Amino acid sequence: MSVLWSQLMNDTPKDIGLIGLAVMGQNLALNIADHGFQISVFNRTYSKTVDFLDRNSSTPALSGYEKLDAFVSSLKRPCKIIIMVQAGKPTDLVIESLIPLLQKDDVIIDGGNAKWTDTIRRESKLADLGIHFVGSGVSGGEEGARFGPSLMPGGSSEAWNQIKDIWLSISAKVNASTGKPLSGAKPGKPVEGGVPCAAYIGADGSGHYVKMVHNGIEYADMQMICEAYHMLSSVGKLSANQIGEIFKSWNEGILDSFLIEITGDILCQKDPRSGDPFVDVVLDTAGQKGTGKWTSVNALDMGVPAPTVAEAVFARCLSAVKEERTKAANILSGVAVQPLECSIDHLIEAIRDALYCSKICSYAQGFQLMREAQNEYSWELNFGEIAQIWRGGCIIRAAFLQKITEAFERDPALSNLLLDDYFKESISKYQRNWREVVSIAVNSGIPCPTFSSAVAYYDGYRNARLPQNLLQAQRDYFGAHTYERLDEPRGTFFHLDWLNENRPESRMN
Repeated sequence: MSVLWSQLMNDTPKDIGLIGLAVMGQNLALNIADHGFQISVFNRTYSKTVDFLDRNSSTPALSGYEKLDAFVSSLKRPCKIIIMVQAGKPTDLVIESLIPLLQKDDVIIDGGNAKWTDTIRRESKLADLGIHFVGSGVSGGEEGARFGPSLMPGGSSEAWNQIKDIWLSISAKVNASTGKPLSGAKPGKPVEGGVPCAAYIGADGSGHYVKMVHNGIEYADMQMICEAYHMLSSVGKLSANQIGEIFKSWNEGILDSFLIEITGDILCQKDPRSGDPFVDVVLDTAGQKGTGKWTSVNALDMGVPAPTVAEAVFARCLSAVKEERTKAANILSGVAVQPLECSIDHLIEAIRDALYCSKICSYAQGFQLMREAQNEYSWELNFGEIAQIWRGGCIIRAAFLQKITEAFERDPALSNLLLDDYFKESISKYQRNWREVVSIAVNSGIPCPTFSSAVAYYDGYRNARLPQNLLQAQRDYFGAHTYERLDEPRGTFFHLDWLNENRPESRMN
């Protein structure tokens, strides 16, 4: 009897099921099996299920099924089923196919990058049927899924209690005192001990919302790194390998993070064809899957300033018009890169400081956005805990997140990270270099949208008086949109009759 057939014939009820055997689904299934849970898998194309089981025949905790009803019947009641398929309509179709097969208190878990509003809709619909729905952010890419992702589940507390043991087991782990990720996991041998990078986020779509903000911050982080690389290359005249070594050294200090680590590795990589630096042969166009855009649009919808995330999205959009940019390069004039007026060591230090200060502002914007969302959707978010579960497994994992965790431990009601003593002092210490880097970039014609937008956000936030007094007066002039006065209580609105030569003022409420 083949391994596959013996697995198919295993009638022991399984702890959990998973639908969708693309790369993320396969790795998550193996992660679950490694932690001692029996798991059934199903894929619309059965041959993919067969191939997966054959390649992992030494993992007896895996069982595969050709028919959806047999797959559901293989699970312990109440059923727990993870969906790892494309977001949007494909997810809805899978849910619709499952509904006739499920019973009261069964749980569906969507582990894809779903839009939080879709999760709210799905949770409400399934709740009416007595079925629980969990929208769980899963971050970490295929390696995270395999050996420990950051998990952000949202839904009912009853649903969380059903999946809690599995989610805490399979998540990434960090050192309790340092917050650094525990490494060394291998197939069949997960890491032991540590603090899980998984926690119950809150009701309905909160888990997917937090994952969306995570991805928005990720967009900003990546763009900042690219701007640092561009400055070191164009102004510093350094090679890719030299810059890679700089990033490796930065990873030993305040910028210690997954993205800084892989950037150092990428920049030191040789092209397997030419032997040239690999990064020099990669086309300068960046793709995106939409979560950064969702973050920016939602910030606009709620009136929350998140300019650094938005600029990161626009930078990707601008990169995509490669042919236009190539044509424009031969038409439009600019300024030449200015000769370096400081030492190369100072430039490197200044760019590091600019990257760190911009990073602080980006995260401040993300947490501001989540704070407003909890008010909008009546969620109760634990921001310190969110920072904790981002310390390991996820793409934005960084030593820096320990500082955010500590900030919210000091003040759970902290309105903005910039007001925490650590971050306030960090910006105060590094901002001169930050401003210098932005100035050098502008004077050399080098785009630095996230560095410069972060400076503008910081300066805007710290100014008690902004020029929008004039803007509001303009709005009142052409559209009778009213204004408030400095010498009157907030919420009291006035209008100047601009068409009357005497321009009398009227109170509007």
